[in-house]
Amino acid sequence: MDGSRDLAQQRKFRVGVDVGGTFTDVVLVDEQSGEILVSKVHTVPEDPSQGCIAGIDKALADYGIMPTDVAFVVHGTTIATNTIIEGKGAKSGLITSDGFRDVLEIAYQTRPNLYDVFYDKPRPLVARSRCLGVPERIGPDGAVLVPLDEEALRRAARRLVAAGVESIAVAFLHSYRDPMHERLAGRILQEECGRLPIVLSSDVCPEYREYPRTSTTVLNAVLLPRVTPYIERLEQRLRERKVAPELHLMTSAGGLMSADVAKRHPVHLVESGPAAGVIGAAFVAERSGFGNLLALDIGGTTAKAAVVHAGRPQITEQFEVGAAAIATVTSPKGLGYPVLTPVISLVEIGSGGGSIAQVDPGGALSVGPQSAGADPGPACYGRGGALATITDANLVLGRINPDYFLGGEVRLDRGLAEEAIRRAVAEPLGIGVVEAALSIVAIADARMTSALYFISVEQGIDPRDYVFVPSGGAGPLHALSIARALGVGRVLVPPTPGLNSALGMLASDLKHDMVRTYMKHQRAADAGEISAIYGEMEEAIGRMLAAEHVAPADRSFLREIEMCYVGQSFHLKLPVPSELDGDGVGRLIAAFHERHAEAYGFASRTEPVRLVNLRLSGIGKVRRPVMRKLPDGEGGRQAIKGYRPVHFDDPRQPVPVPLYDRRLLGTGDRFDGPAIVEQMDTTIVIPAGASVLVTEAGSLLVATGAENDANTGRNPERSDNDAQ
Repeated sequence: MDGSRDLAQQRKFRVGVDVGGTFTDVVLVDEQSGEILVSKVHTVPEDPSQGCIAGIDKALADYGIMPTDVAFVVHGTTIATNTIIEGKGAKSGLITSDGFRDVLEIAYQTRPNLYDVFYDKPRPLVARSRCLGVPERIGPDGAVLVPLDEEALRRAARRLVAAGVESIAVAFLHSYRDPMHERLAGRILQEECGRLPIVLSSDVCPEYREYPRTSTTVLNAVLLPRVTPYIERLEQRLRERKVAPELHLMTSAGGLMSADVAKRHPVHLVESGPAAGVIGAAFVAERSGFGNLLALDIGGTTAKAAVVHAGRPQITEQFEVGAAAIATVTSPKGLGYPVLTPVISLVEIGSGGGSIAQVDPGGALSVGPQSAGADPGPACYGRGGALATITDANLVLGRINPDYFLGGEVRLDRGLAEEAIRRAVAEPLGIGVVEAALSIVAIADARMTSALYFISVEQGIDPRDYVFVPSGGAGPLHALSIARALGVGRVLVPPTPGLNSALGMLASDLKHDMVRTYMKHQRAADAGEISAIYGEMEEAIGRMLAAEHVAPADRSFLREIEMCYVGQSFHLKLPVPSELDGDGVGRLIAAFHERHAEAYGFASRTEPVRLVNLRLSGIGKVRRPVMRKLPDGEGGRQAIKGYRPVHFDDPRQPVPVPLYDRRLLGTGDRFDGPAIVEQMDTTIVIPAGASVLVTEAGSLLVATGAENDANTGRNPERSDNDAQ
């Protein structure tokens, strides 16, 4: 055994695996040195766990790392989302309060589009024949109005078992106030149904609003028989390879949970991939001294945008998932199934590298949301795809090196890309292929700029006060154009943009969220009672963190409360101090008035306030990657490996630009655009008028040349040189 293998055996690595629509990304971080090792493989749509294991195997083989040297594995998976979107959830049953079996059928009365007479609600996840009511009733104050009819429940259970259900959801009216009846029902159902999974709404989301609570419980029930075997299969394959003692999974709220918890609550995995990208962007920005950022992750299928303020992404408490729904703040309600779990607030649009460009019957060019996906992929992949995509356009424009895609592992065919664009866009519009490619990129950039405009300007945020952090394999290709359109002065390109989601998983902490509906008028609210409820939730989350081997010193808790004026339907969330004295409620009321004035421009201080939900986040600190300092550079010219003609704005005249090998850049290196920076996982396009500085943390800080250079998003107490 050689010395390099001996050295490798002494090292311990943390591994993050992100399964995307086109590629599966693997990032390994050396726990001691902070060295980042990366790998990519094609996603296997029919079984994403195959791509996950193949990626880990490839990474270990490429870098000569023994499986036993992997100390930690975290995985972000799309299986929960895809199961719902593709309608492949388990055959489940629902037991609810007598008279309320139609809650899934009734759903919301709102329409996504007010005047759409052809709108149909999403088909319920549980057929009405498997939705059964049993006599019981607990009032909104917690009083038992009708005892649970145990014999009726047993009859319902036997009926569902005879129907061949794979799981049963239980959602009784007002169980958020007192779960007594649901707990009793759970025990009886286990007696009647054996090992059949039973999901209680009081365990999944003890929160008021009957339909979304029931929907979330049902979603967990239909996912559980599908996601649990996937996780178990992945755990088994890791054990066979002697990789890591325990598997962790990314959640939609930007935290981690152990595989054991994820197997019980798979509904928390629905938007895990996009969440990881935001966490990764925040982690990289913090290492270079930035706390306020706009994150844009452009993958193979979609582009996801989010705002991070003071290092913390914005969190929303409800979203929708379904074939027509996108879990974003922009999507209209009623397209999918509501999920009452915390999720990082995102805007998601169908503009990824594989997004298809086509001319509609009216002669208008559109790009996305349809995607060529992983199979067959863009035309230039040479895997049978014949449709023009954004990746094909960037290749035709000279922005992508056909011989260095994925570090040279994949060869792209420019001729196939030109033919696809000629047939799909150039000939229908009567223009040249290069002009068509420029048009495809321009439309894609405009759509992504619009998404960022929505989450910033339309929410009262000046994007010029933020640094722009692009990620995903296609992010740095488009970042400078989008930043200039927004007037953003600084773009921070991470060291491994194309694998940023996988890195974000390694930068996340274990996180569990709980909620209790309080629902009291300010006159009836009691600080001691509120503190007691928070104490109970902290004990419950503390037990979960202890089971995940988190030491007490590494645990922390964040208390928040949702409040509204009496009669309002929507709430505002405020932080709650760890100690509430006798006047604590009064201070919360005053803080609510101030927050309402900030959000809506007015506050009715004489109006009574209602305290609605008490929320608690329990965080178990996980060792994060220690980003090693990049060696000093030699000015930048040492990294030039050649020149290539690239089209920027003029379809007739390409511009010869230097090609930089990012691996050869060092701290302090500077160069101006136009230029192209190439690396294994992405290509960075630097237009004329922009200038690049390589930071100590390994990021590229690009001054865009926008008229109003942004700098106030930066933490004035930190610098790139002391961010380590």
